[in-house]
Amino acid sequence: MIDLRVLLRQVGDVEEADVRRWIAQEWVRPSGPAQAPVFQDVDVARVRLIIELRRDLGVNEDAVPVVLSLLDQLYRERDRQRRLRDALAARVPPGVLQDVFMALSDGPGRDPNG
Repeated sequence: MIDLRVLLRQVGDVEEADVRRWIAQEWVRPSGPAQAPVFQDVDVARVRLIIELRRDLGVNEDAVPVVLSLLDQLYRERDRQRRLRDALAARVPPGVLQDVFMALSDGPGRDPNG
């Protein structure tokens, strides 16, 4: 975990005011009090993502929360699918599991979860 000063140094090319605004808008959700936020790796990645969306991809400020929400949903669904795959793998015979993956895949023998 790191503080705001370290985050700004690590990420670079972002102003403290921007990060504080993103926290206020709940685009980034660090722990700790507002005057001394503490960032985890996921928060640092989120700040980098916001920078990429805004500067590199030209996503306007109004669209950022929509994009972040959609990405959050995608990550939650991927995690859910991974947990389902792991639960099945622990309880279903391998041949049956392969048949399930084939039925769900776009092609023969392709595991849809990677």
